[in-house]
Amino acid sequence: MANSWFQFQRFRINQDNCAMKISTDAVVLGALADAASPREILDVGTGTGVIALMLAQRFPTAKIQAVEIDPLAASQALDNFRANAFSERMQLWKGRFQDFQTQEKYDLIVSNPPYFPGHLKSPDVQRNMALHTDELSFQDLLGKVLQLLQGDGQFWLILPPRQMQDFQEEAEKHGLFPEAKFTLQDKPGKRILREICSFSRKQTEVKATEIFIKNEDGTPHKSYVVLVRGFLLNF
Repeated sequence: MANSWFQFQRFRINQDNCAMKISTDAVVLGALADAASPREILDVGTGTGVIALMLAQRFPTAKIQAVEIDPLAASQALDNFRANAFSERMQLWKGRFQDFQTQEKYDLIVSNPPYFPGHLKSPDVQRNMALHTDELSFQDLLGKVLQLLQGDGQFWLILPPRQMQDFQEEAEKHGLFPEAKFTLQDKPGKRILREICSFSRKQTEVKATEIFIKNEDGTPHKSYVVLVRGFLLNF
């Protein structure tokens, strides 16, 4: 059973009311997502709020807006925001991303989105909402991101390889193209678990950078250590 809380170096995340607990996916995305001196950052589907908090730590002058559809997760994320040193720069909006209204344009948008289709659901409604695309399809996500992204802004997300291929094909139809790409593997030689990509309106050649969580002997790999240093305890 996952802990009801997770302690980072500079903040603590309570997660007992969230369907999706702290994961390597979220931590890696929070550590990688980047843009040139972002002033306005948007986290779509914030869950526990961990990615938003990591970005608030990394970009000390940026304002962070988070969106979350699940009422329990939204309430807990807001509590997590208020209980840390970055609270004055953080806001949360509860509801469907498709319904989110703002006059703001964002330099950096991030998302750890749902990616499973509607079949093979579990009895857990809250978990289904976090994992399945019923409430936020790739098309809806991209359409709204295009409305909210600055002309030179960056949109970052993390997905399994197959889903990232589907997402990239849809993104290019919307005029967004890969600008940076990372692959995440447990160890060298193992299969790719996730891809982390940045999309922008520029078309450019992209070469993937490999990230490994562990060495063959089980110790943390340097590529992972460099990413999470300053965030996770004992790194």
